[in-house]
Amino acid sequence: MSEMKDLLITNVRPVDEQRDGSETVDILVRGGKIADISQGNAGKGQKRPKQPGAAGDVPVFDAKGAYVSPGWMDMHVHLREPGFEHKETVRTGCAAAAHGGFTAVACMPNTNPPIHTRDVVSYVLKQAQGLPVDVYPIGTVSKDRAGKSISEMADMKEGGAVAFSDDGDPVQNSQLMRTALEYAAMLDVPVINHEEDLPLSRPGHMHEGRVSTRLGLAGTPSIAEEIMIARDILLSELTGGHVHVAHISTRKGVELVREAKSKGLKVTTEVCPHHFDLTDEEIERQQFHTNWKMHPPLRTADDVEAMIEGLKDGTIDAICTDHAPHSVDEKEVEFIYAPNGIIGLETAWSIICKRLLSGGILTLQDVIRKLSVHPRNILRIPVPKLEVGEPANITIFDTETEWICTPESIRSRSVNTPWLNETLRGRAIAVYNNNQFVS
Repeated sequence: MSEMKDLLITNVRPVDEQRDGSETVDILVRGGKIADISQGNAGKGQKRPKQPGAAGDVPVFDAKGAYVSPGWMDMHVHLREPGFEHKETVRTGCAAAAHGGFTAVACMPNTNPPIHTRDVVSYVLKQAQGLPVDVYPIGTVSKDRAGKSISEMADMKEGGAVAFSDDGDPVQNSQLMRTALEYAAMLDVPVINHEEDLPLSRPGHMHEGRVSTRLGLAGTPSIAEEIMIARDILLSELTGGHVHVAHISTRKGVELVREAKSKGLKVTTEVCPHHFDLTDEEIERQQFHTNWKMHPPLRTADDVEAMIEGLKDGTIDAICTDHAPHSVDEKEVEFIYAPNGIIGLETAWSIICKRLLSGGILTLQDVIRKLSVHPRNILRIPVPKLEVGEPANITIFDTETEWICTPESIRSRSVNTPWLNETLRGRAIAVYNNNQFVS
């Protein structure tokens, strides 16, 4: 990571709403803004700057034919600060994000104290100052995430919160959810709900189905997610509030969102790479390894196919990671005692390449919309543009580089990933944002 207001990126292929990665250009950044985009030179009437060395030269980064897009955003991460810095901090989480190609993240409020007042929002924003990754706090729906009384939503929004969620504690009280959506409609922000009917789902440790029965583990049924999605869609219709369905994982859930969208309701959703790549059978294959324990749990092959269908037809708006760091000693326990969650910022792109790009399910432009455009649109955040005069906020990436996900390669403070020590293909090469270049 380095302060670098001026930079020439050569031999790079732009991907955005207008460009599909078929042309190769040079991008000149001056003073943190895109000064020129040109075919094989540094600017109209200018000579290409020499390699760095002599005083006054612009540093050059040769992308060697890689792609460049507006910077990616992960709208669902857990940075753990304040309160759980042994798992992650704002700084280490942003280092992982930049390494994975993300220039922006929205962080969930399950901290200690929770992000339930303006001062905690301010604390998170202060910790993020000067970093190459923009951090957008998500405030709680209820005080202390206790599900009893509404939080100070307007005050938190004024302080910088971009959405509201009680995160892993779903809003069970329907009246509270109605009130939150009414406030959210006035504030023009989404309410993000972890869709789970707790009495139906507890004490589930994996997806309820044939595998859980065979293994003798208490399961979380799909219906627990789907009932809550249906309720929130109805409340969105009643209030006019924007419901965002967090980390969707079941076929019926996707169908419910698809139907809501067909009616023009303010309902959006996201999906994680592990939910369109892995199934509940992995828990048996991996002999109860806790890096395959998450919530929502890994579902069936049919559910995985439904996630891919939802991404393809536009029902699923965004790809997120639900990046959830846990320390080694927390995860190295019996499966039923382990906390839910895996890290995902640094492996997301490789899984996207594997499941969505290599089979031609989505185009590069489709994926960039779900990684860069839609998350920001959902959160009412300006979308970066690959245009002259715009602030340089970009991700450089390829789809072919093979790499091994080792503990040493991970920038996160935690290493709880099911792809640990796996050979992956496709990698984020560098990001530029906030006058900083990270490669």
